[in-house]
Amino acid sequence: MVTSTYKINEVARRSGFTPATLRYYEDIGLVPSVTRTDSGYRQYDVGVLDRLAFIARAKQLGCSLEETADLLVAWDGGECGPIQDRLRLLVASKADAAEKQIAELTMLRVQLLDAGTALAGHRPDGPCDETCGCATVSADTAPAASVRFTSKQITSPAADEDVAIACTATAQSATAALQEWADLLAAQHDSIVRSAIAGGVRVQFAPRVDVGELARLTVAEQDCCRFFSFAITVDRRGVGLEVVAPNDALPIVHALFGMPA
Repeated sequence: MVTSTYKINEVARRSGFTPATLRYYEDIGLVPSVTRTDSGYRQYDVGVLDRLAFIARAKQLGCSLEETADLLVAWDGGECGPIQDRLRLLVASKADAAEKQIAELTMLRVQLLDAGTALAGHRPDGPCDETCGCATVSADTAPAASVRFTSKQITSPAADEDVAIACTATAQSATAALQEWADLLAAQHDSIVRSAIAGGVRVQFAPRVDVGELARLTVAEQDCCRFFSFAITVDRRGVGLEVVAPNDALPIVHALFGMPA
């Protein structure tokens, strides 16, 4: 005889959620209220396993409980199309947010490496002094004054001169610039094609992209981050942005503009 109902421990084993989580999901409405036996034990029908599998997938995709509850409204409608539409928009939004976080964490990582290098530069005998870097931050590396990727000198692929992998913008301006790039890329998310080029990435936009805005952002970025080299092309494929940088700065390129397909 096939079992049509399950106790909470069996549902926990089959779904991967703990009994405490299952009770919580019932309390907040993600799982409908269940019937109970005369002894007070919860009885779950077989359909709850499909629902929990969907909740697990939404959790895997980074959805919050509120977002999952909204998705379950579509799930309860019994049509896959609306669920896919909502999930696709949520996933795209989270992918854009992840790209911004990667860019910010990349800058933070290199700032930390730069600080480590500075701390190793002067080790006084005796008490700390004003140049040892333990309790003071120089004007060149203060986060409030500038955001630096690293002070290492390298050769730019676009010129013979040595340039620093550094951004001279203020922290506030750098954050605003990251947001502007994220907004531009998000607006074209469905039509963007990224491909690898020597020393960087080519971002291919649809013809409808605002070329003037794209040019404004590239000029502003070049002004504060001289290790970047940009080229905007317009041909039968559409509008393309080629971003090239030294090998040491490629993680920053990929963080800001995405990885090649």
